[in-house]
Amino acid sequence: MDKHRSQARWAASLVFCTALFNSAFANAEPCITVTLTGTQGGPPVFQGQAGAGTLVQYGDSDNGCSDLALQFDAGRGTTQSLSKLNVPVGKLSALFVTHMHSDHTEGVTDLMQLRWHFNSQGPKLDFVVSEDKKSPAGHTLSGSLFARHIGDTLIKSGEMAQRLVENPKRLADGPSALMNVITFGSVIEPTVVWSSGDVTVLAINSKHIPGHASYRVNTPAGSVVIGGDAGNDKSAPPRDASTSAQVEALAEDADVIVHSTIHPVMGPDKDSGFPPPVYFRQSTASDLGAMAARTGASHLMLTHLIPPLGASKQGPYPIPGGALSETDYEDAVKQGGYEGTTIVGTDLISLTLPAN
Repeated sequence: MDKHRSQARWAASLVFCTALFNSAFANAEPCITVTLTGTQGGPPVFQGQAGAGTLVQYGDSDNGCSDLALQFDAGRGTTQSLSKLNVPVGKLSALFVTHMHSDHTEGVTDLMQLRWHFNSQGPKLDFVVSEDKKSPAGHTLSGSLFARHIGDTLIKSGEMAQRLVENPKRLADGPSALMNVITFGSVIEPTVVWSSGDVTVLAINSKHIPGHASYRVNTPAGSVVIGGDAGNDKSAPPRDASTSAQVEALAEDADVIVHSTIHPVMGPDKDSGFPPPVYFRQSTASDLGAMAARTGASHLMLTHLIPPLGASKQGPYPIPGGALSETDYEDAVKQGGYEGTTIVGTDLISLTLPAN
C-alpha cells in the first residue's frame, strides 16, 4: 500500500512539474533589446566614449533576449562595451557595417583578433557589408578587402606567428579566416540581406559616402532601424530636410529608430567654424524628430552625437553658446513635432521591447 501511495505521489509530482514547466514555457514572451555600445560622434575622442555601435539582441523573456546578438558598426572600444554587457565576442551572431569610415570600423580589428584568440574553432562570424563601391574621386571603398586584411599588421610584425607558437590550434590565416563575408549590391528599396529563424535584417543604400547602408531588424518582438550616418542625397540646401528619404522608407512603422545626430547649433549660420560639407551630410536632431513622427516610431535613439553631451568643442570646433545637455537635444527633436520617447545616447544605454 505504501509503495502504491509513493508511486501515486511521484506521478502527481511529475504531472505538477510538467504543468509548471509548460506554463513557464508558454508564458515566455519574445523580446528585443537595443543597446548603444558607443555614441562618439566622428573620429574625435571625448571622455572615453566608445566609437559608434549598436547591439541588437533577440530572444525571449526566459533567456533575457539572448538567442541572437547582432552588432551594427564597431567603433573603437566596442569589445570593452560588449564585455560590460557580458556579451563575449564569440557569442556575436553577425556584424553589420553601415559604411567604411574609421569611426565605425576601428573596433572590428580588435573584436576579430579577440575572437581569433579564443574562438578559432568557430563558428565564423557573418560580416555583412555593401559590395565594393568606387568613389567619384577614383578610389574604391571595400568591406571585403577590409575583412581580408584585418590581421595584416600583426601578421607582418610576427606577432601572430608568435601567438601560433604559443597555441597552434589557432587559425594560421589569422582572424580573416573567421569572417564569413556577406556582401550585397545596390539596394534602392528595403531588401533582406541576412536572416536567422524569425529574424530578418533589411538594408537600403544612401549617399553619405559610397556604399553607405542603413539596416532594419524585424523580429516578432518589434523592429529597429539603424540609420548610420545617413543624410539627404542632396549634399546641401535647398532641400526639404537633412534626413534620408531611403531611411524614412526603411523606418515606416518601425518601433525604434537609432540614428546619428548633429545638433543645429553646429550649422554654418551659428559661427562654430564646423565644415559645412560635413554638417550637411548628417541628419539634424529636429529633422530626425520630424521623420520619426512621420514614420510612427515609438522610440527615437540619438547616437553618434555631434557635439557630445557636455563637450565645449567638437574636435577643434567650439560649441556656440557652450556645452549641450540632454534637454538641448530633446528640445531640438520636439521642434520637429515628435511626441514619442526620445533617448539621447550615452554609452551602454539600453531599451527593451516589450517594456514589461
